[in-house]
Amino acid sequence: MSHQNMKSSRFENFSVIGVISLVLILGSVVECGTPTSELNDFDYPAINCRKHSAILTDFGGVGDGKTSNTKAFKSAITNLSQYSNDGGAQLIVPPGKWLTGSFNLTSHFTLFLQKDAVILASQDESEWPQLPVLPSYGKGRDAVITDRWSSSLIFGTNLTDVVITGNNGTIDGQGSYWWNKFRKHQLKITRPNMIELMYSNQIQISNLTLVNSPAWFVHPIYSSDIIVNGLTILAPIDSPNTDGIDPDSCTNVRIEDNYIVSGDDCIAIKSGIDEYGIKVGKPSQQIIIRRLTCISPDSAMVALGSEMSGGIQDVRIEDITAINTESAVRIKTAVGRGGFVKDIFVKGMNLNTMKYVFWMTGDYKSHPDEGYDPKALPKISGINYRDVTAKNVTYAAKLEGISNDPFTRICISNATIEMNGQKKLPWNCTDVAGVTSNVSPKPCELLPEKEKLDCSFPSDKLPIENVQFKTCFYQSSVL
Repeated sequence: MSHQNMKSSRFENFSVIGVISLVLILGSVVECGTPTSELNDFDYPAINCRKHSAILTDFGGVGDGKTSNTKAFKSAITNLSQYSNDGGAQLIVPPGKWLTGSFNLTSHFTLFLQKDAVILASQDESEWPQLPVLPSYGKGRDAVITDRWSSSLIFGTNLTDVVITGNNGTIDGQGSYWWNKFRKHQLKITRPNMIELMYSNQIQISNLTLVNSPAWFVHPIYSSDIIVNGLTILAPIDSPNTDGIDPDSCTNVRIEDNYIVSGDDCIAIKSGIDEYGIKVGKPSQQIIIRRLTCISPDSAMVALGSEMSGGIQDVRIEDITAINTESAVRIKTAVGRGGFVKDIFVKGMNLNTMKYVFWMTGDYKSHPDEGYDPKALPKISGINYRDVTAKNVTYAAKLEGISNDPFTRICISNATIEMNGQKKLPWNCTDVAGVTSNVSPKPCELLPEKEKLDCSFPSDKLPIENVQFKTCFYQSSVL
């Protein structure tokens, strides 16, 4: 069969039946058991369904774990992009190990990984294009001089309506190659992330297993209307900078039902750094995080910053669990950052084996260069925690504001913290102000007791919470 005939046999209509609630986001998908281009029918939940369909093998993909599929992915997506204005298209990655370098997505597009499908990131640096530095960062990371960044494994910019999902298929970043170079100070360019979408909207990343990213796993930046759910994210607990999910200068974001084991923050909300982030001035806002489980012995379950110079506001976090994790919801900032972190609401934390429950840092010593403004002071205000249970804790709190720039309107209510018996002062507070209610052990004097107080948590819904999923179909029969 010619390539054209093979391709056309795969562009088939499929229907949409009904709407399911986002609560059912972890609903099962019918398994497909053959690595050939003939696949069984299946369905899955998504923000939008597609009229056209193709399989990676239609474009020369070879799933042996050794053959590069970079050209196959690029050819498939380029071909499918012609359907963006005709109902969109989906690319099915069947069972197998599909080695590839970086590739770009297109609008009105779904990348679907079947069960037992593994996208395997190439360790050949020539398969990773170099990109200009991100405007709100100004420099590369990883202590390199260059201002270039590696493209992520899965990349896209200026896109609308993008779905990356599957029946718990796997994306393996093979990050050990990059971690070793980082530790040996051999990097000449900033390490790639696994999934990075820029200047885009209507994004869904769901129902996948992501392992061993070279750096951050999921990094939407300058984007909006994002749902990230049902992910299992795994990296060794000593792997460098393997943040799980990092919304960065993003608006209207929903992150739920994720399980993350990381060498860095499980989730980090960011908005650029120092003078670069201040200049771009694009905050992260209207973000909800819930039903997260995190393991990260050296970092936070949820970090706000340290790159927060564009501002962070209206973040709602509820029903989250941390096990053997350094801290829970942490604020990281410094003189020179500027920006703000305000109107943060946390409700329902279940913590077990923590160094800190509450941790705020106003002296996070990390700057891209010496060009920051020492008069650019961050404003930290309106930080609310309620309904906290913590066991086996070393420090209840370490709250360190900035001299002449205190962190204000901190509220902590209904928190029971069981210390691990080490003879350490439970609370350490400087340059902070706020109140507490029904908190044990007794907080520091800067956070006096106020009886019968429940710290704030919004009752309204964010726009992203009203998004509902459709049930999408892949049908194998030729029409």
